Amino acid sequence: MAFTKLSTKQAEALPVVDKETASETDIWTIFRALRDARSVFGLRPGHIHTLQAMLSFLKPGQGETVFASNFSICQRTGGIDERTLRRHINRFEELGFITRNDSSNRKRYRVRSSEGECISFGLSLAPLFRRAKELLTLAQDVENNRRDSLFLRKKILIRLAHIEEHDPENALIQEARKSLRRKLTVAEYRALLSDTDAECSRLSTAVDTAETTEVSANDGQTVRHQSTSIKERIDKDTTVNEVSLRPSAIVSVCDQAAAFAETRLEDWTAIENHARMLAPMMGIQSATFEKAKKTVGPQRASTAIFIMLQLGKSIKDFGAYFYSITLGKRRDRFDPAALIDRLSKQQAYAI
Repeated sequence: MAFTKLSTKQAEALPVVDKETASETDIWTIFRALRDARSVFGLRPGHIHTLQAMLSFLKPGQGETVFASNFSICQRTGGIDERTLRRHINRFEELGFITRNDSSNRKRYRVRSSEGECISFGLSLAPLFRRAKELLTLAQDVENNRRDSLFLRKKILIRLAHIEEHDPENALIQEARKSLRRKLTVAEYRALLSDTDAECSRLSTAVDTAETTEVSANDGQTVRHQSTSIKERIDKDTTVNEVSLRPSAIVSVCDQAAAFAETRLEDWTAIENHARMLAPMMGIQSATFEKAKKTVGPQRASTAIFIMLQLGKSIKDFGAYFYSITLGKRRDRFDPAALIDRLSKQQAYAI
């Protein structure tokens, strides 16, 4: 076991008659390659231990034939029974890694001529060494697949965590985790990653869809909008359209927020008080909520709280989102009546 290199030669017809050559092959590199690629050939760890034991009997410069008896090989493998050893040898022979060169009495030995030629009877490992390049390539492919599978698996787990954060009840989560319990091919990992990427994209656009309200208008409406008085602008910013948005509609559509109420939410005062209570629970500071009330009005600020809680984890940061639609750049685009109407239609469609 202390040596690492062995001279190799081409196998001839049985019995083997050859001369040792000077070409050298690192037998343990070949062994490790077959060990790493064993799944390609359907080999188990026991087969690999047997091969390791046989390789340990080879001596530098004395060919590729194992002359040790079955009993000696069994001892070196750690004590497997001889019948198991024969099965392992037969398997290696079927795969083309070993050639049997049997003598008439089944003994394993070598005879030499005065010119240096020899006849070897035993277990020839020459076929294994001739396939060194093939085994090294296979081992590298197996390693590449292992690394790619690990990398893709980690990416999928990251996507699943993102989906679970925004939509814990998403059916893809359980389906993907069930698939990950078994060993997948690289192609299967890529397909699963594609599914999770698509779902993440859908969830990411959900927030933007809720944040942006598209308002269609013809030229006449544009002119009327430009001529709107300052008083009408103030009214728009401070009061929700009571015709299209009533407390009963908010409570009916935003059932997530209503579920936390201890009393019936029958008017705007009750809704405002409930929103004030919910804001800190959602990571929105009370001072920010009060400032939003003064800026856009108590009805718009309170309705924003109800809508955000209904959207749930599709919103990454409640505090930042609330600030954006009440005090930030998206304040003018935030239309609670349109959002309530959209949520109502989505719920009706789901039913």
